[in-house]
Amino acid sequence: MAFLSYRQHQLADNWDAIVIGSGIGGLTAAALLSRHARKRVLVLERHYTAGGYTHTFHRPGYEWDVGVHYIGQVRNASFAVRRAFDHITDGRLEWAPMPDIYDRVLVNGRTYDFPMGLERFRSRMQEYFPRDAAAIDRYIAALQSCDRASGMYFAEKAVPSVMARLAGGLMRGAYLRWANQTTAQVLSEITNNQELIGVLTAQWGDYGLPPGQSSFGIHAMIARHYFEGADYPVGGASRIAATIAPLIEENGGMIVVSAEAESVILQGEKAIGVRMADGREFRAGIVISDAGARNTFERLVPQTAQVADGIREQLHSIAPSMAHLSLYVGAKKTAGQLGIEGTNLWVLPSYDHDANLARYAADMSAPFPVLFISFPSAKDPDFERRHPGRSTVEVVTLARYDWFQKWHGTAWHRRGPDYEACKRELAARLQTELERYVPALAGEIDYAELSTPLSTRHFTNHACGEAYGLSATPERFRLRCLRPQTPVRNLYLTGQDVVSLGVTGALFGGMVAASAILGRNLVAKVTKPARSAAKYPRRSRSTAAPIAT
Repeated sequence: MAFLSYRQHQLADNWDAIVIGSGIGGLTAAALLSRHARKRVLVLERHYTAGGYTHTFHRPGYEWDVGVHYIGQVRNASFAVRRAFDHITDGRLEWAPMPDIYDRVLVNGRTYDFPMGLERFRSRMQEYFPRDAAAIDRYIAALQSCDRASGMYFAEKAVPSVMARLAGGLMRGAYLRWANQTTAQVLSEITNNQELIGVLTAQWGDYGLPPGQSSFGIHAMIARHYFEGADYPVGGASRIAATIAPLIEENGGMIVVSAEAESVILQGEKAIGVRMADGREFRAGIVISDAGARNTFERLVPQTAQVADGIREQLHSIAPSMAHLSLYVGAKKTAGQLGIEGTNLWVLPSYDHDANLARYAADMSAPFPVLFISFPSAKDPDFERRHPGRSTVEVVTLARYDWFQKWHGTAWHRRGPDYEACKRELAARLQTELERYVPALAGEIDYAELSTPLSTRHFTNHACGEAYGLSATPERFRLRCLRPQTPVRNLYLTGQDVVSLGVTGALFGGMVAASAILGRNLVAKVTKPARSAAKYPRRSRSTAAPIAT
């Protein structure tokens, strides 16, 4: 689907609501306001295509996703995540199941498979670590307990501010008892087997922090999210935005691209519209930012708005999540011809993820602390129709933004020979690792292109090229300001900073934002249609749906 260009289309000046950013959080909020309140919503996207981290990009003969590598809890139509996607797409978005082994972990020559199904996962881990069977049971029980506690925590974000002040502590308390601890702290109380801890936390790249830094709350959401396996959008990740768009448009809403918002227009302490980079102004009674909490209050809300000073101070206390490198690879053979399946690979230099990251953060030439290898063409049954005789692979690792600071301010594709040399060196290292762990690709690679944190910054406008917004530390989950309502009246937040990291977290961020705006429990209405919905969100396991990378 081709989205409308801002400069090539006549737009009305007044709208019911304006959304800044077309990531999944912004699109979800817009779709729900259209469906449940018949509002005309204008979605503004600074990139040349819509979808945020759900968009895809193309090179001759090839296509890659940039942020959707697998989604959990969509295999069955009864799952909350599947219900949410079906609701905002009218069921137009189809899903292809990934292999039974959705993740494969490789550490020092040893292999650990993560199979679909909680009990099969339990059994497989106990096969790998037979002396730690009881510890594995305790670990799974901890995940489930954290999950049960999370519903009230996320529901509190959508209730009116007065109710949140009165009951917020009780609603948040049970979950924070888990989220206030690091993943390493919780697991060290369960087992002292460091190899077991290393395997159980091998997916730490899905949330960007190793066990010693990450909140157990985010780890528990990620691990639980994939217990029933994983799926991939048929037709590629771009189908997500394409299938949501008709719901926004059916009540007169629009999604426009190449449309850069410069600031939120304020009247006193109230948002009344958006000023564009070219000076044009649009007015609306509701303004929703999907630009990230920090971007919203550092770039979009005028610094003269003293009402926002408190939230700015809170946001500054949390570091941005780490940036990443991604090598996009193409081959002139199909995945089937190469013998490649859709199972993701996690490659780790040792079981001590914190030490691996510390070594790499101090020295860019140190071994990569984690490699995530994904095979989009093998996951998508429609890929060969679109790109016959071809296959694609992605290799992702972490990176520090300050490694690229000297090229800050240079233009995309015009950063100079030193930058290109740096990229070639990193790309060669990543390709060597790819061919080591996927030897079928040796000699078969036709195209390879590397993105750096500067690429991410260029397209997302995140200052440090961060992929996951604010870091998923225990401190992040204590912030009271990460909720849809903001100190600026009529200005709301949506996306992953509101609920949880990644695509599915941002999806539920959009649902919670729309619930707060309309004063209706859309989370319960959408994910549990058989049950009557309260006016505001109650305890709901579905609210806790996490990241999907």
